[in-house]
Amino acid sequence: MEKDLSSLLTVHRGVTSRNLKGACFALEGLNSLATVYFFYYLYFYTKAQFQFGAMQNLLLAALLGGVYALGSFFSGRFAQKFGYLTAIRFGVALMMVAFLACSQTGSMRLTMALAVAGSIGMCLTWPAMEALVSEGEPPARLQGLVGFYNVVWAAAAGFAYFTGGAMQQKWGWQTMFYVPAGILALELGLATWLEKKVRQQPAEAERAALPLLHPVTESYRSPVAPATFLKLAWVANPMAYLAINTIISSVPTLAQRLSYSPMLAGFVCSIWLFARAGAFVALWLWPGWHYRFRFLASAYVVLMISFGAMLLVPHLWVLVLSQIFLGPALALIYYSSLFYSMDVGETKGEHGGIHEAVIGVGNCVGPAVAAAALRFFPGHPGSGAWAVCLLLAPGLVALYWLRYKEPRAQERLGYGETTTR
Repeated sequence: MEKDLSSLLTVHRGVTSRNLKGACFALEGLNSLATVYFFYYLYFYTKAQFQFGAMQNLLLAALLGGVYALGSFFSGRFAQKFGYLTAIRFGVALMMVAFLACSQTGSMRLTMALAVAGSIGMCLTWPAMEALVSEGEPPARLQGLVGFYNVVWAAAAGFAYFTGGAMQQKWGWQTMFYVPAGILALELGLATWLEKKVRQQPAEAERAALPLLHPVTESYRSPVAPATFLKLAWVANPMAYLAINTIISSVPTLAQRLSYSPMLAGFVCSIWLFARAGAFVALWLWPGWHYRFRFLASAYVVLMISFGAMLLVPHLWVLVLSQIFLGPALALIYYSSLFYSMDVGETKGEHGGIHEAVIGVGNCVGPAVAAAALRFFPGHPGSGAWAVCLLLAPGLVALYWLRYKEPRAQERLGYGETTTR
């Protein structure tokens, strides 16, 4: 490989050193902690400070989701062109400034504007981080890296949501600004150090010596091309986040209905995040779900049922049980989208941007539909959740349509044969 191309790969794309790859996962964990502490508890803050009801919080969630969808698409391209670590540093700095500025204002409009700015900053980080750990990796190593990536961010998210309410209740609302800002400052320093180290490392010399986090040899027989599975995942994942963002923005209202404090709501309503993290571990260790349509379709059905049960049945045991099923369903759908995005094609930054953009679409559409339902049926508090449940149904139809509309064409192209990866 030519020297200039090797240099480009080390700084702009992959990270070859074992220690530096570990630093990438540290960046990811810090980013997950900071973003969950702020964005997941933002709806509790707006309810307490600005008296936002269910519909106002849903509209805010839809706004932030729309910003994230549009921003992620272009952020993936930005990261691909200017470098993953450059995108991460810009995004982290923007979030840090936005969170600190939020702590100094009592204005509702300015708080909303700063939350949008923070969402734009977040757009710059996740596509770049996904690509950073995946670029240039062979399929056997990719499964292990993507699996460990999912475990790290999901575990950090669960910890942040579990502790965020208690932190706020003990030390006040300012913690949801200062704590994430402090974490982001640490992340910015680590990203700057990492970029400096990456420029100093040999281009490709150490890659062959890296141990596989989880060595995999895949064999699958399917009449459907890998690219079609990517389309399937890109349909399912926004629908999953359609449910997630509706849940997150509805938890303050749910907590009020159950007479839960933010601390207790954080404890009880973080179960699905821990269940998702545990499922990521299982999916990481067992790659047999790769390119198996029945697993993706089954997860989608479980998502529909558990989402409805969580928001519509006012019993604690149902709330807990539904989350135990919701977490694994979300894990498989998300893992499918990210793994296929990184496994199919070469432009990891752009594919990571598309993966995050479809998440943003779901984040926008779900709360928007729920808010519209509450607007037109104000006398029925569960109308928003019912509307989202109905919206999830066409997604299942779309999955089956995509799965069965092309098999003969794919078989003519030779995809029906056993493939070893």
